Amino acid sequence: MPTVAFGPYRTWYRVTGDLRSGRPPVVVVHGGPGSTHDYLLPLTVLAEDGWPVVHYDQLGNGGSTHLPDRGADFWTVDLFLDELDNLLDRLDIADDYVLFGQSWGGLLSAAHAAERPAGLRGLVVANAPASYPLWLREMKVLRDALPPGIDDVLRRHEAAGTTDSDEYQQAAREFYRRHVCRLDPLPQEFQASLYELDNDPTVYHTMNGPNEFHVVGTLAEWGVEDLLPDVEVPTLVLSGRHDEATPVTVRPYLDLIPDARWEIFEESSHVPHLEEPQRFREVVVGYLSGLPSASTASGRSSG
Repeated sequence: MPTVAFGPYRTWYRVTGDLRSGRPPVVVVHGGPGSTHDYLLPLTVLAEDGWPVVHYDQLGNGGSTHLPDRGADFWTVDLFLDELDNLLDRLDIADDYVLFGQSWGGLLSAAHAAERPAGLRGLVVANAPASYPLWLREMKVLRDALPPGIDDVLRRHEAAGTTDSDEYQQAAREFYRRHVCRLDPLPQEFQASLYELDNDPTVYHTMNGPNEFHVVGTLAEWGVEDLLPDVEVPTLVLSGRHDEATPVTVRPYLDLIPDARWEIFEESSHVPHLEEPQRFREVVVGYLSGLPSASTASGRSSG
C-alpha cells in the first residue's frame, strides 16, 4: 500500500474510488489516538455512491511510521493536524474534500475545520466528545451504571496501577460491550484495529490512557469547544443511543457550530457504521448529496 512523506516519516493511506471523479473525496480520520483505519473500512461503501474515500493511519500506528521511543512532548494535537494537512497536500485534494472524523478523529477534524481551510466542503463528527473533561464526567455516569461490583474492581486496579491485570481487563470488557461495540462477535475490521493498537500502544497510552474510560494521558484536559464557532461548513454529528460519547459530550457541536445537525442511531453504541450499516449509509449519503459543490462554495466565499 502507498505512503506519503511526512517530514522524515511516512503516512500510510489508501484510496477507494477515483479522486478525480468530480465529487469531493471523503477523508476518514480514525479514533484513538492510537487506533488504525481498519475499523472504518466499511466507509468504502461511499465510493459506490460516487464519493471517493481516503483512509489513512495516523503516525505511530498501523502502516505509518512507528516511533515507540518518542515521549509525550512528541505526540501532540498539532503533530496530527500537521500530518492531516500534509496528506491533503500530497494527494492534491486540499482544494476540495470532506472530513469524516470518528471519536478522537472527530475532535481532530473539528480543530482542522476551525482553521477554515478553503477546500473543506463539509464535516462529519462521528461519536466524538467536544472535550475530554466532558468525556471524563460522563464516563463516571456510565461506570456507575455498570452491574454491581464492576466499577469497584476497575477503581481498585486503577488506584494500584494494575490496569494490565486479567481481572481489570475482564471488568473493562463489560463497559466495552455496552458502550463501544454491541455486536457479538466483534466485526473483523474492529478486531483488526484492536490488534494493531495492542501491537503498539505508544500513542494511545501516552495521549489517552489504558482504555476508553480511564483517560489519564496528555489529552485529559483538551477539547475543541472554544474552536467550534469558527467551523463554517455544514456539519453532520452522529452518535449512538448507547454511545460512550453521550449526548452531554456531543451537545456542544450542535450548540456552537453555526450549521450543524445531529443524527442518533437507536441501536448503536460507538460504531454505528458497523452496528447499523444500512441506516448509516443512508444518512451519510443524504448529507453528502446536499453539500455545495466546489464552484458554489467558491462563489459564496468570493461574494
